[in-house]
Amino acid sequence: MRTITLAVVLIVIILLEHSVVEGWWGSSRENKSSSRENKGQDGGSKSVGERISSAVRSGVNRAKEAFQKAKEKVQSGIDFAKQAAQGAGDMNRAYSDMKEANWKNSDKYFHARGNYDAAKRGPGGAWAAKIISDARENYQSGLSGQGAEDTAKDQEANEWGRKGGDPNKYRPKGLPDKYR
Repeated sequence: MRTITLAVVLIVIILLEHSVVEGWWGSSRENKSSSRENKGQDGGSKSVGERISSAVRSGVNRAKEAFQKAKEKVQSGIDFAKQAAQGAGDMNRAYSDMKEANWKNSDKYFHARGNYDAAKRGPGGAWAAKIISDARENYQSGLSGQGAEDTAKDQEANEWGRKGGDPNKYRPKGLPDKYR
């Protein structure tokens, strides 16, 4: 099947480059190619073989460029997903530490720390931190009965951390160093 496909592609290239096809398109096809492109190494007109070879090289180069761009986009998506997963882990670790510490007035610190750690991972981590923080605050303000003021302060700490602010701004005195 691969051989047949290659043969069909070569035939199409030959037809596109051959003078018979130029008759179908008329002079507009001739105007699109520069006179330099149709000159051979010796200054005469390029042979059909040279024109086919040139067209194939050009096609291969364009295909390589397109493949490289696609590869970069896929890698970028993989990187983003990896950062998001790691950022979600950072958020979970901050939440677990907060529950374990059970320290008075430490809530804002752990919000800021989780967002800070996640955002350091990159755009995917920052995205995950925002999604998780917003979901948590929507839950807390809607179902848990915590007030809008507390939610606003939590969101302030979340954003502070995501923007790279030092989470220690919110760290309560006496919180064990274990929770840095």
